[in-house]
Amino acid sequence: MRVLAFEDHYDIEAMLVAGGVNTEGWVIEQRWNSSDALQHIEAFAPDVLLLDHYMPPVTGREVLKALLASSVRRPTTIAAISSDPSKNEAMCTLGANLAVVKFELDRLPCWTSVEEEAPRKDAQSSS
Repeated sequence: MRVLAFEDHYDIEAMLVAGGVNTEGWVIEQRWNSSDALQHIEAFAPDVLLLDHYMPPVTGREVLKALLASSVRRPTTIAAISSDPSKNEAMCTLGANLAVVKFELDRLPCWTSVEEEAPRKDAQSSS
């Protein structure tokens, strides 16, 4: 799975691992600002795109709006991951598939199919 995250404060891969999501075999790229977002999305070609609303220099909502109006391939899953639920709802209204407060990132259902193939790390350690 290819995951591209636009998040400027928290390490997304560390958050997923801490939440028990098995990221083994995934390619995760994090952008710490939204400069040239469409170019990064096109070049990386993610399966999952994670967008924080409060990103410099443009918001996650503005990135999503530009993506949907462009010819860049839409990722299979676009998730709004702001700490503000109202901003996540606004991105879902615009076209994001999923929304979650970023501190609950490990609960996104897009990880489920991968977890069925590779059990969560916390489940492995309790065996």
